[in-house]
Amino acid sequence: MSSFEQIKRRIHFLYTNRSQDVFDKLMLLLDRYEVMTEKPWVSENDAILITYGDTISKTGETSLATLKRFLDDHMDGEINDIHILPFCPYTSDDGFAVIDYKQISPDLGTWEDIRNLASHYDLMFDAVVNHISSKSEWFLEYLLGNPKYQHYFIEADPALDYSMVTRPRALPLLTKVETAQGVKHVWTTFSADQVDLNFQDPDLFIEMMDVLLMYATNGARFIRLDAIGFAWKKLGTSCMHLKETHELVKLMRDVVEVIAPGTILITETNVPHHDNIAYFGDGHDEAQMVYQFPLPPLTLYSFLSGNASKLSLWADSLEETTSDTSYFNFLASHDGIGMRPTEGILSDAEKQVMVEHTFNNGGKVNFKFNADGSKSPYELNINFMDALTPLSESDEIRAQKMLAAQVILLSVIGVPGIYIHSLLGSRNDYMGLEESGINRRINREKLSYDRLVTELETGLRQTVFSNYKDLLRIRKSQSAFNPRAKQVVEFIDDRLFAIKRVNQKTNEEILALVNVSSDSLEFSKSYEGTNLVTNEPVDGLFTLSPYQYMWVKKSS
Repeated sequence: MSSFEQIKRRIHFLYTNRSQDVFDKLMLLLDRYEVMTEKPWVSENDAILITYGDTISKTGETSLATLKRFLDDHMDGEINDIHILPFCPYTSDDGFAVIDYKQISPDLGTWEDIRNLASHYDLMFDAVVNHISSKSEWFLEYLLGNPKYQHYFIEADPALDYSMVTRPRALPLLTKVETAQGVKHVWTTFSADQVDLNFQDPDLFIEMMDVLLMYATNGARFIRLDAIGFAWKKLGTSCMHLKETHELVKLMRDVVEVIAPGTILITETNVPHHDNIAYFGDGHDEAQMVYQFPLPPLTLYSFLSGNASKLSLWADSLEETTSDTSYFNFLASHDGIGMRPTEGILSDAEKQVMVEHTFNNGGKVNFKFNADGSKSPYELNINFMDALTPLSESDEIRAQKMLAAQVILLSVIGVPGIYIHSLLGSRNDYMGLEESGINRRINREKLSYDRLVTELETGLRQTVFSNYKDLLRIRKSQSAFNPRAKQVVEFIDDRLFAIKRVNQKTNEEILALVNVSSDSLEFSKSYEGTNLVTNEPVDGLFTLSPYQYMWVKKSS
């Protein structure tokens, strides 16, 4: 089946009554774009830095220019990819209530700044496709009665039963608004300022495809589909992961592939694992990458309990990805540490241990509504380093734990996403939390370039940053860390996370070992090689001090 025949088939499934009209409009849209050279697949060279465009600022230059300056001057080429969190003008949620998808927020810079970054780094753009700001032109025109926008949003009857709808936040699902036609209630999954878009309207679909194609042709090697699991609504269902949603993602991929082949779509679905990996489709037709959401809470739980068995069993259960797909791994991000992905893995008591530990270490917890009206922990809001270690602990142990956790991230199969505050050895930002009243701000600190550069010369920041760069340098040079290299979990000791990565094309093999406990471990294993972290030989007798990590490259 040709790509256009497939596109037509998917359009017919989603927009049966207008399928020919939608296809014709899509062809006109595609004619506006020039076909690009195919972008390469991911390799061991790819480690994606996750950052807001203004995390680091310097007087006298745009924030995006400052970001490039920092990476050019201080990363020594160890980062090739950058996920710039939403960079459009916005009204709330730190960028996720977009006013205009095609503009760069003046506080960050210009499209020229984006293109300058893209000329040296591969970029991931955020496509906030589920919702748009209530102050956007689209929604304001809807309120005024402009016919073009009357079906861009989802009107709802508050008298109907919405109890089955999945609720990510403890906020009302519907928001009352005054329109030219009178009082209406519109669907607002995340907040009253984030109005859900109606993908059942074909014109809205064409509009959003224009946005994705613009991103793909203006520097985006990766496009992150934010909150995509909520995109299609159908009353009487959970409105999550519907068949129509999956078909929409497949259609997006097909269309983008026509103009910008090799562009990687990443679905962001903070849900249990089986729902998350469903966005791979058949391994060749849907998202090329999915977020590995269980990894952050399970890694954290391993260090809190001193026991890696839950993490190891989960890693051992992972399905092999196809040649066209890969996991996007991360430990920390601009959001909190999601708890839903632990469903079926951790007990309620084990989850509660994490919640209490978060509060004890200065963090906060966001909750979600359940179908029965109760609330349960949705995410832990805390800097990952502070989540790992009691506030009273020494910086030496704090850094060692943090780096050990990052070795897990850098070792597991897939592509690592590294949150900038993990790389920089940041701590809880209490000032940002208190000034905003927003729990997630505890891990979104804004940094002065000059002060940061000074702090990276000594102390905790220097220890984490310099060692992290060493790990990235080592990883990039080892084909065993290629996303297509095989992963085998080794069950040696519950206190040890151990996996082998094997590249069958190059015959390179690395045994990754991380002691998640405060105990010293000793064991023997028929495995000889070199510990790449220390460049010391390993003869089959292993000794790991508390929180020590190793990458042992097998002798050829």
